[in-house]
Amino acid sequence: MTQSKKRIEEIIFEERISYDSRHAWVKIEDHGAIIGISDYAQDQLGDLVFVELPSIGDVFGRGEVFGQVESVKSVSSLIMPIGGTVTAINEELEDDPELLNRSPYSQGWIIKVEPKSLEELEELLTSRQYADYLKTTEG
Repeated sequence: MTQSKKRIEEIIFEERISYDSRHAWVKIEDHGAIIGISDYAQDQLGDLVFVELPSIGDVFGRGEVFGQVESVKSVSSLIMPIGGTVTAINEELEDDPELLNRSPYSQGWIIKVEPKSLEELEELLTSRQYADYLKTTEG
């Protein structure tokens, strides 16, 4: 069920999370960080049909590829917004990749990590900064 693209005004932005310019988000919790893709990213990708996840224990630096998502029209790399060690993966995505489309900020989380450095969070964007970034890049 391919939908038309959302206008920037229709994109959902979560206030309690941080974003990076490659359309990933990070939410800090007591036991680490949760990482996913933004509503904008899932909208641009279209209907997702496959998600390649890393293994628990894998270590990635900020900016490294940690997996892939495949939609009906393209394959895109998942890029780490912060460095860290994978502590959990969302196994539900293997059977239902469209969770990323339906619920990018809750049920559609991708991985949980133990962050390498919380200082990297300072380089991420607030929801307002991310919205402004999208407006300038989308024209």
